[in-house]
Amino acid sequence: MGINPAYAGREYPPTAPYVVGREHVRDFARAVGATHPAHHDADAARALGHPDVVAPPTFAVVVAQRAEAQLIADPEAAIDFSRVVHADERITHHRPVHAGDELVTVLHIDAVVERSGLATVTTRCEISDVAGAPVSTVVSRLAVRLAEEVPA
Repeated sequence: MGINPAYAGREYPPTAPYVVGREHVRDFARAVGATHPAHHDADAARALGHPDVVAPPTFAVVVAQRAEAQLIADPEAAIDFSRVVHADERITHHRPVHAGDELVTVLHIDAVVERSGLATVTTRCEISDVAGAPVSTVVSRLAVRLAEEVPA
């Protein structure tokens, strides 16, 4: 069974706001080895003109994956997550992510392509603050190994 090709062009409703916590930023920075003081110390971040600690650039993926879960959980999309690998990801930042931000994400399915037992699903997560100002755009490509059809 393949991925539902009609999902190309689909847009999911905005997610509930994700509140970026200071400790989440610090934990993420430690996990990815980001040692700049602005990721850990609010005073160091403020000295650089930021309102609070600054998330490492890849933190946007945490927010995007929460939105992408809508697609994976959608039974009509027909995606077996046990057959998914992450093929590619690009992040465009419109401004840094800070502790205290409340972020909302709209998930777009930009493409669904099937070839030779493999489907590629391209998603785009438009992350904004609750006022609607753009924060980041995360484009991901998922590769999904399709289940083999069993002859009747």
